[in-house]
Amino acid sequence: MPELPEVETTKRGIQPNVEQQTIRDIIIRDARLRWPVDTTLPKKLPGLVISAIRRRAKYLLLETERGHLIIHLGMSGNLRVLPHDHPHVKHDHIDLVLDNGYLLRYHDPRRFGCWLWTEAAPEEHDLLKTLGPEPLTDAFNADHLLQKAQNRKVAVKTFIMTNAVVVGVGNIYANEALFLSGLHPTRPAHSLTHPEAEQLVDHIKQVLAAAIEQGGTTLKDFLSPSGQPGYFEQKLHVYGRDKQPCPTCGRPVQKTVLNQRAAYFCEHCQK
Repeated sequence: MPELPEVETTKRGIQPNVEQQTIRDIIIRDARLRWPVDTTLPKKLPGLVISAIRRRAKYLLLETERGHLIIHLGMSGNLRVLPHDHPHVKHDHIDLVLDNGYLLRYHDPRRFGCWLWTEAAPEEHDLLKTLGPEPLTDAFNADHLLQKAQNRKVAVKTFIMTNAVVVGVGNIYANEALFLSGLHPTRPAHSLTHPEAEQLVDHIKQVLAAAIEQGGTTLKDFLSPSGQPGYFEQKLHVYGRDKQPCPTCGRPVQKTVLNQRAAYFCEHCQK
């Protein structure tokens, strides 16, 4: 599933050819995404200018004067900027056709993403209004983390992957940040000390920023809008390295399952 760095990479990739452009048409080949696509969009969108593209958590917000498109890439979706005459293939479900000769094409084999339209403030949408702070902002800090962790016995890995605590810390990056912080993924969240919380916040920011710089992580499906894979996979310390040597102590990396997600860790280095 594309995580925050992949979505941020997508946002930056589509901005040059999509932002400040006028919508000519929207072609909906298959409206059966996670939630049905509004089939009246071909009447609502033509003539509107995409004034800004923002990211909130793993959602992309395409802003116009009348409302916002809220886009989520789901499990296997991607967005590509292509010429108008580029032929479509299977699973190319939506084309947002622009006046500059390009279109924004949504491809999603599993159809678990979404294209939603709202004329209200997007922050008040049911999908967005309960989200925690963005991880790369000052609002995400040790004091916030500790306040949310009070009396929480849940494993710290599960805790930092909770969107009400902080958005966008997906499974790959949670594993990596916990390793760099020397924290065992099964530690109860409430047991974090202030220095540990400071270190964890710093490493979450560090890992996510590095992944964005590398264009995300390609493990199965992710491709950037240019069609290029993300290269952060080459820099992973523990994720996907079950039984391989820990890069710090050389002991085998271990794997367990927490809340139905794989947790990779070094028993010696993480406490």
